[in-house]
Amino acid sequence: MAVALLVAGGTIDTAHAATAPARPFEGFGPAGVVALTHGHSHNDYTRNRPLHDALSRGFTSVEVDVVLVGGQLRVGHELVEALVSGATLRSAYLDPLADWVGRNGGKVYAPGDPPLTLLIDIKSEARSTWRALEGILGDYEAMLTRFTPEGVEPGAVTVLVSGNRPVDLVEERSERFTALDGRISDLDGTAPATLIPLVSVRWGALFSWSGKGRMPAADVARLRALVDTAHSQGRRIRFYATPASTPGIRENVWRTQLDAGVDLLNVDHLAEAQRFLMTASNDGPAADTGRSDAGHRLPAGGVDRTP
Repeated sequence: MAVALLVAGGTIDTAHAATAPARPFEGFGPAGVVALTHGHSHNDYTRNRPLHDALSRGFTSVEVDVVLVGGQLRVGHELVEALVSGATLRSAYLDPLADWVGRNGGKVYAPGDPPLTLLIDIKSEARSTWRALEGILGDYEAMLTRFTPEGVEPGAVTVLVSGNRPVDLVEERSERFTALDGRISDLDGTAPATLIPLVSVRWGALFSWSGKGRMPAADVARLRALVDTAHSQGRRIRFYATPASTPGIRENVWRTQLDAGVDLLNVDHLAEAQRFLMTASNDGPAADTGRSDAGHRLPAGGVDRTP
């Protein structure tokens, strides 16, 4: 049933919004793009060209918010934004990824590069949204990592669930297409890395350093201890809401994280981070700390060789 939502400046006809086309995905391919192991495109769906910009620059992790509306997973941070965008998880991410992978021999980037992490941040009710997500992902199983009682079957794309997470449901499902984005408390728990392969931590919850000058030695030690703990459990670690007020501060914080072994840099400025990772990766071993699945070493991030 169509309804009109009252919003600032007017109304939204949900009948129109439900059928509105997503932003057109411009066809492109991976030729010449080298994977940036540490690149995570934060809130990727807000970019001018969602997914396109991140993949064309070699990012190996992208993040998208979803809301369950009428059985569809709509892209957006909350209901009104999801309806206005007109985009669905299928149209904006899964269909384009299936096309990309299909034209690249079953991979996102080159053989030996890490799979793409698709971090899906659930903004609606956890249990119903996760069930809907698992149902939709079944249509794309050829490209997806599978989690089974026998272990992990790697695919070109690994889906992790963040935000509102039905931890008990995911844990109970013996075969699934999703694993969980963990919290810092999970580093003290017993959940296996096959259930929680990544832990994401809000920077300000642990550190007060603003990104200017050197990070205090005590904070560096704490950061490295957290990274070591995550890696000893076979997990990757990411920090979000890091200091980012100027390009210099962003680069200083990125470099400090790489030096400590952080796996994914939470990036809002893709071109800037790509240039940084190209330089950092070629400077020495500081950036060569990436991991895909539990305990697997990855090559360092590299150079986008497109003209």
